[in-house]
Amino acid sequence: DETNIVSLSDGSLGGKGRGLAFINTLIYNYNFNKHIPDINIQTPITSVIGTDEFEYFMDRNQFRDFVAHEMDYEIIKRRFLQGQLTETLLKRLKIILRKINNPIAIRSSGLFEDSLVQPFAGIFETYLLPNNHPDLGVRLDQAMNAIKLVFASIYSPVARGYIEAVNYKLDEEKMAVILQEAVGNKYGDHFYPHISGVAQSYNYYPFAHMKPEEGFAVTAVGLGKYVVEGEKAYRFSPQYPSTEINSPKDQFLNSQTKFFAIDLKKKNLDLLEGDTAGLAYLDIDDAEIHGNLRHCASVYDADNNLIYPGINRSGPRIVNFSNILKYNYIPLAKTIDTVLDVVKEAMGSPIEIEFAVDLNKDENNNATFYLLQIKPMIGNIQDYSVDMKKIKEEEILMYAEKGMGNGKIKKIVDIIYVDNQKFDKNKTLQMVEEIEQLNKKMCAEKRPYILIGPGRWGTRDRFIGIPVRWPQISNAKVIIETSLDDFPLDASSGSHFFHNVTSMNVGYFSINQEQSGSFINWGKLDQQKLIQTTKHFKHIRFKTPVEVKMDGKKQISVITFKE
Repeated sequence: DETNIVSLSDGSLGGKGRGLAFINTLIYNYNFNKHIPDINIQTPITSVIGTDEFEYFMDRNQFRDFVAHEMDYEIIKRRFLQGQLTETLLKRLKIILRKINNPIAIRSSGLFEDSLVQPFAGIFETYLLPNNHPDLGVRLDQAMNAIKLVFASIYSPVARGYIEAVNYKLDEEKMAVILQEAVGNKYGDHFYPHISGVAQSYNYYPFAHMKPEEGFAVTAVGLGKYVVEGEKAYRFSPQYPSTEINSPKDQFLNSQTKFFAIDLKKKNLDLLEGDTAGLAYLDIDDAEIHGNLRHCASVYDADNNLIYPGINRSGPRIVNFSNILKYNYIPLAKTIDTVLDVVKEAMGSPIEIEFAVDLNKDENNNATFYLLQIKPMIGNIQDYSVDMKKIKEEEILMYAEKGMGNGKIKKIVDIIYVDNQKFDKNKTLQMVEEIEQLNKKMCAEKRPYILIGPGRWGTRDRFIGIPVRWPQISNAKVIIETSLDDFPLDASSGSHFFHNVTSMNVGYFSINQEQSGSFINWGKLDQQKLIQTTKHFKHIRFKTPVEVKMDGKKQISVITFKE
């Protein structure tokens, strides 16, 4: 009911907290049932610790001077774990933990998060706790430690870098915390939802007859962490759920192979290990053993290059939710489409939602769609037209048929790109270190640049792209993803990384050279003045600025140069 969200302390609810309160009120005041009668829409049981608790924590433990001078994040985390929370919060947490038997998610909800100015997506920490220790005192300690570490995440290198990149002040951020019952079911020693995903009301990568304003969704089996960190997941249009965006072979190459679940064996957690401390990273075969691929996967026939819905035959699995999206086992696509439309109208801006689905049906034969989070999208979708007929072919440095961004950028002379001859997908972690150092140098020199590399920028999976965080490439004004042989490209949209990039109107282009008319003039890049080489990157400089033109409506982008 409407009391699904309770406040455990005073103060602001923070960005995520405000979003959840908004969506909870909307769900219980708007009759979704008249549009989509065959599914339940709700939010998980949620408690919000307001920002006053953070203020008390910083003042009572005398941490303000400490964080102003201490830069070592590990030292900050250990000190915060020694800090004391208020007695009032402890009493209320005990009551909550006695009532929740499932695992819990403890999420950040900073004042800056999910705002209409900057979204700060994925910058602060979230911890998923098994919450199954027989001793309530241990469960309480784990929850308190997670809360303290969420507070500490304001002072992580990633958060500091992002706050600096967007010209905010660190001491203005205040942290609320969300405690949410995890969505899912128990399978032996693991707990996870059948489906999780993100959806956006504006599609920067429309396909065929799809229009940008029709939106898109990205879904996966298991916890949503897999999707928002840019790993292999299934992308579709909620308005055309049966339209397949990729060929059968590319669907196979891009299909989900792993998933995240809460590890119920981990009764004694060391949260200093990070946000995966309570998680297991399982093979998709485990989901089939648990009986959870029946409606979520198909079989790929490599000999005939065909996909057969369901898993009744032998062969490699493709997670494409065929029984749901093509044969409407549950009305998932219509639910996403309706929720996006209603929430977008209510908020007055394009939006992104995070959701989870429980396929188990109730006495009315309805599955349940859980809204976990909403955030505004800040992309600049004003009209700017690019007329390719007026551009000389010999002056084109790069052309993208799948481009995101809008307008013109004129002052860039620097381009940093991965040397394709030296690219090795086993060395992407070393590439992160190299680009971070190059970016620091470009920041210090106040030089914006264009960044080019294979696969997905910002993915968590280091084998399908370069797993950078936004502050590590913060001075890039255009980011280009390219495909290579045996290295298929599926756009990064839907990830936290992508959300932050779009909010800053950074140009973001996909160059799938094998499957489109998009291209990069590599020869012209190699002719420019070489400023620096690292083991994997080249930094070159043009004599005169290149010109970047981005047509947000047609989704085409072009970079031109003058000799």
